[in-house]
Amino acid sequence: MTSKDVDKKKLTLITTHVNADFDALASMLAAQKLYPDSLLIFPGSQEKNLRNFFVKSMAYMFNMGEIKNIDLSSVNRLVLVDTKQANRIGELSSLLTRDDVEIHIYDHHPAMEDDIKGHQEVNRITGATVTILTEIIKEKGIEISPDEATIMCIGIYEDTGSFTFSSTTEQDHLAAAYLLSKGANLNIVSDVIAREISPEQIGILNDMIQAATHYNINGIEIVITTVTFSNYVDDFAFLVHKMVKMENIDAIFALARMGNKIYIVARSRIPEVDVAAILSPLGGGGHTYAAAASVKNKTLAQTEHQLMDILHQKIKPKRLAKDLMSSPPIIIGAEVFCKAAASLMTRYNINALLVTKEESNKPTLVGFISRQVIEKALFHGLDQVPVKEYMTTEIASVEPSASLLEIQEKIIENKQRILPVTHNGVIKGVITRTDLLNILVRQTRNTLGNFQDPHRETIHARTRNIVKFMQERLSPGLMEIMKAIGEIASGIEMNAYVVGGFVRDLFLYRNNEDIDIVIEGDGIAFAKKYAKMHGARVHAYDKFGTAVIIFKDGFKIDVASARMEYYKFPAALPTVEMSSIKLDLFRRDFTINTLAIHLNPRKFGTLIDFFSAQRDIKDKVIRVLHNLSFVEDPTRVFRAIRFEQRFGFSIGKLTSGLIENAVKMDFFKRLSGKRVFAEFKLILEEDNPTPAIIRLNDYDLLKSIHPSIILHKELVGLLNSVKKVLSWFDLLFLEESYMKWAVYFVILMKHCDKSTTEEICKRLELAPRQQTIFFKERFEVEACLSWLERNIPLKNSMLYHRVSKFRTELALSMMAMTKSKPVKRSISHFFTHLRYVEPLIKGKDLIKMGLTPGPIYREILTAVHDARLNGQLKTRDDELDFARSYIK
Repeated sequence: MTSKDVDKKKLTLITTHVNADFDALASMLAAQKLYPDSLLIFPGSQEKNLRNFFVKSMAYMFNMGEIKNIDLSSVNRLVLVDTKQANRIGELSSLLTRDDVEIHIYDHHPAMEDDIKGHQEVNRITGATVTILTEIIKEKGIEISPDEATIMCIGIYEDTGSFTFSSTTEQDHLAAAYLLSKGANLNIVSDVIAREISPEQIGILNDMIQAATHYNINGIEIVITTVTFSNYVDDFAFLVHKMVKMENIDAIFALARMGNKIYIVARSRIPEVDVAAILSPLGGGGHTYAAAASVKNKTLAQTEHQLMDILHQKIKPKRLAKDLMSSPPIIIGAEVFCKAAASLMTRYNINALLVTKEESNKPTLVGFISRQVIEKALFHGLDQVPVKEYMTTEIASVEPSASLLEIQEKIIENKQRILPVTHNGVIKGVITRTDLLNILVRQTRNTLGNFQDPHRETIHARTRNIVKFMQERLSPGLMEIMKAIGEIASGIEMNAYVVGGFVRDLFLYRNNEDIDIVIEGDGIAFAKKYAKMHGARVHAYDKFGTAVIIFKDGFKIDVASARMEYYKFPAALPTVEMSSIKLDLFRRDFTINTLAIHLNPRKFGTLIDFFSAQRDIKDKVIRVLHNLSFVEDPTRVFRAIRFEQRFGFSIGKLTSGLIENAVKMDFFKRLSGKRVFAEFKLILEEDNPTPAIIRLNDYDLLKSIHPSIILHKELVGLLNSVKKVLSWFDLLFLEESYMKWAVYFVILMKHCDKSTTEEICKRLELAPRQQTIFFKERFEVEACLSWLERNIPLKNSMLYHRVSKFRTELALSMMAMTKSKPVKRSISHFFTHLRYVEPLIKGKDLIKMGLTPGPIYREILTAVHDARLNGQLKTRDDELDFARSYIK
C-alpha cells in the first residue's frame, strides 16, 4: 500500500519525534498493527544507525510515506508515539490546530505543562513506549511476525539500556518476554544494539572528554561538555551515552553546535538531577534520566550560560553530614597531656580535637578541646595536665543523615568549633566551623550568580569504570587475583584497592607486575586471610601495618593498611598511623602515583583519581602533592628525576622550584647515606641513567653523593660508553645476573683517589662486599687496563689470566673506560670466546696416567687450559697427549 492508494478523506498518519531512535521506530511499527490502514511518516532526520538498519533489512514491514507527498488536508487522524511535544514533530504540528483531526497519543515520558492534549491518550511510566503498545497488542490478540517482534524488541532493549537503566520496569521485561515468545531474534537485537564505534566517532568522543568541565552545584557534581561541528553529527546521543559509561558520570549535559543549531543531550543517573525538567525551559523534553533539546538563534556560550542558571534553580541540593564530614576523625584520649594535644594540632593543622575515653574497648566521645584553650594552658605552664581537665564536655553531635540546616543549627546555637558525626556511638567523622562557613559562602555566591570558582571546584575524586581496559591490559591470571582480593576484603568488611605504580603503568602501557594493595582496615589481617584461602605464605611487618603475600611460584603481592604519615622533622623517616584511602594516597610522592582501582565486587574496576593524576599522565608532568613534600622527604627529589627520565616526562615548574629550594636549604645533609645510596642506586639501575645523572647535576645534587663527583664532558662520554657496552653484553643472552648500577658507579668514581673513595663508601654506608669492589678492586682494574693498553696484542691465555680474575661488572667497566679499540675488541673476545673455555680432562685422567696427586696437577691442567685457549688443542685426545708430553 502506498500513499497514493490511501483514501484522502480518511487518512491516518503515524509519526514520532525528530531524530527518531529505535524505540520510536518500533513504536511506529506497533501502532501500525493497531491502525492497519495508516501511513507512517518520519517528521525529520533519524539516527544514522537507525536509517541503515531500516533501509537495508526491514523496510518491507512499514507502510512508509514522505511528508512532501502527503496532502495534509486529507488527514483526519494523527497518531503520536514516543512524544507529546508539538515542537518535536516538525511540519505535522500544523495538524494540531485543526478541529477535524483526531489526536491519539502513546507515550512513556512524564507529563509536562506544554504537552499536546489528545482525544485518546495512553501514558504509562515504562522504560520504552513500545512496551505500552506491545501490552495493547497482546491484550487485543493481534498477531505479529517474528520480524515485527524483533524490531519491537530492539526498541525495548535500546531504551532500557538492555534492562540496565534505572527507568526499566517490570512491564518492559514482560513485554520483551512476550515478543521473544513470538519469535524475536536476539542475535539481530544484539547486533543492532552493540554498535561499533568508528574512528571518526572516537575522535569526537575524545574531544568531548577533553572539553568536559566538572561543576559542583548544590553539592552535586555536574559535567558539561561543549563541541562544535560544521554539519549534523549522527549518533551524538550514542556518543554521550558512551562517555557516561567510560567516565562513570552521574549527570552530564553535552552541548554541540551543528550548523546553525545548538543540540543538547542530557543524561542523569541520580535523582537530584531531573534532566527533563532542566531542559524544559530550553524547549527540550524527555525523562528524568534522559532528555534532549535543540536551541536556535543563540551562541554556544549563551546557551551554556542559560543552562547554568537553570541548573542552579532546578538541582536539588545534597547537603547531608555524611557528604560533608572529614573522615577518619582525629581524636585524642582524655588522659593525654595538653602539650601532646598542641603537638597533634600542629601536626595536622587543626583548631580543635575530639576527646575520647576508652569504654568496653572502644573510644567513647566525652568532649572536645580547642587550640585557644590549649594555648592558654601552655601559657600558664599546664603542659603536663590531662586535656580532660579543660575540655568542653557539653558537646552536640549529628547522625550521618543530618541535613545542612541541622548541622548549621548545632554549630551556631552551641557555639561549637567542631561537630562530631556519630552513629550507634561510633565517631564516623567531623564537620568544623570552617567547613560550614565555606559551604555557606559557596551557597551565597551561587545565589548571587557568581558561578566561576565554586562550580569548578572538584570536591570528590574523579572516578570511572575501567574493567574492560583492565581485561585488555592484564593477563587472565592477574584479573583473577584482583577479583579474589576484592571478594575476600568485602567478606571481612574491608575495602581493597590496587594503587601506585602498577596503576600508573597500566595507563602508560608499560608492563609492571609489582602489585601494591591498600586495605582500608587491617592490612595484615587481610593478608593472612587471603594467604590461608590460597595456600600462600605471609611476611608481616606490624610496625608499618604491611605484609607481603608470597605464592608457591614465588610471585609476591605487597599489602598495606591505608595509612597517613607525618614527619617529626625534615628528612626524618615517617611515623605511620591508620587512615582512609584518600589520606593514604595523599602521603605519596607525586600525583602520577596516586591512582587507585577499587577491587571490591560492587565497585570492581572503578578508577579513583583524587589528585588529577590522569591529567598529569596525559600532560607528561611530574608534580608533588603539596609544597612541603621535599622538606618532609628529600629523597623524593631523586625519584622525581628518575620518573622524569624513565617516562620522558618533565618536572612541573612549581615542583622544580621546590627542588631548588630543598637544595638551597640543604635538607639532604640530614639524610642517612644509606637512604641517599638506595635512591641513587635506583637511578643507576634505569635502562639509561645518564640523562638522570645530568639532571642531578643540573640541580647541583651530585654533591649529596660527594663533592668530588663533578660531571664534565669526558665523564658524560664515559657514561654513554657504559650504556653501549651493557647493551652489547645483554645481547649476548648469557643469562648472567650482574649489577648494572655498579658499572656506572665505577665510572663515576674514576677520578676519585683512594682517600676520596673511602669517604664515599663510608658516606653511603656501603656493605663490605661493595666496598671491596669500589675501594680495592677498582684500582686493580685501572692498573690492569693501563697494562692492557700498553701490551695488546696478547696471547689468549695471557688475556684470560689478566681479565678473568675480575668480576663481570669490573671487566665491563674496563671495556667502557678504554679508548683503545684493540683493547675493547680483546675484552669482547674474552667474553665471547675465552671466558667459558675449560680443559676437557680432569684430575682423574692424570691419576690414570699414574701421576701422584699434588700441586703438579694444577700446573698441568693450567698448561692444558692455556694451550686450549691459544688454539693448540681441539679434542680430548689432544689434551691427553699434551699432558703426557708435559709430564715427560
